[in-house]
Amino acid sequence: MKAAIAGDNGAEIRDLPKPEPGPNEVVIRARASSLNRADLLATSRGGGARLGLECAGEVDAVGNAVTGIKPGDRVLASAAGGFAEYVVTDARRVHRIPANNMTYEQAACLPVALQTMHNAVVTAGRLKRGETLLMQGASSGVGLMGMQIGKLMGASLVIGTSTDPQRRARLKEFGCDLALDSSDPKWPQEVRKATADKGVDVIVDMISGSVVNQNLEAAAVLGRIVNVGRLGGNKGEFNFDVHALKRIDYIGVTFRTRSLDEIGEINRLLRADLWPSVEAGKLSLPIYKTYLLDDIADALSLMRANQHFGKIAISIA
Repeated sequence: MKAAIAGDNGAEIRDLPKPEPGPNEVVIRARASSLNRADLLATSRGGGARLGLECAGEVDAVGNAVTGIKPGDRVLASAAGGFAEYVVTDARRVHRIPANNMTYEQAACLPVALQTMHNAVVTAGRLKRGETLLMQGASSGVGLMGMQIGKLMGASLVIGTSTDPQRRARLKEFGCDLALDSSDPKWPQEVRKATADKGVDVIVDMISGSVVNQNLEAAAVLGRIVNVGRLGGNKGEFNFDVHALKRIDYIGVTFRTRSLDEIGEINRLLRADLWPSVEAGKLSLPIYKTYLLDDIADALSLMRANQHFGKIAISIA
């Protein structure tokens, strides 16, 4: 089967053996996948690692302990090695594609965004109905999904940031009430103005380094800041006094250190809260451009340029 790996000179297509399912696993004949920022990091490390974090397609085979999923089912899933013709993953990470007009490319854009943002906004961020939410780096796929989830879970005000004016103008299509430029040093003042000087209850941060202290300034007393990504750097100054005065919870999340049981529970929780809205087409992501699997290197170059809005999809014949 064809699969994308991190070679010495970037992403390469190789011929690899078709996977077989373990007792609790599902093999998917992938028809589409989509890119995530983590794919850039994996590509840069080389070493032959399989690329891709999600896919959509038809179930090809299931392990002998798997129930509720059968060969032929149309599914979407988070899965290591998602840029391949056949993908194996734990059954708890697999969801049926809703019985509507959702394409495989559209379905393949959902798994990582749904599980990342439900966990960040609802579980780690503990967003309550009527509270306010700020999404840093809102024009990314996960950012757009996070704003939609915030609205669905009852946020009274959703704020999104982007440094690009054209992308900021589109944030309102995905649940954003107020779009701000995170490169403007005065943006925390705009947050406080919009929240009657209280500050925002939950901040989900994909930027980190360069905006850490501004996040603290913009947060409410007893606010929660969830560190999801570090596009603005892994390190930065941190105002410990403001952190203590406001009694802010600063929470780090990643899937790299989570067990399969933990990831399974994250998927169970998101299904309970979000799946009716997924089925109704109320949670979706825009596809900026679609590439063929053979052109994965070009797709990664587009993501690296950081000029896209939403997701970059991969079509797998």
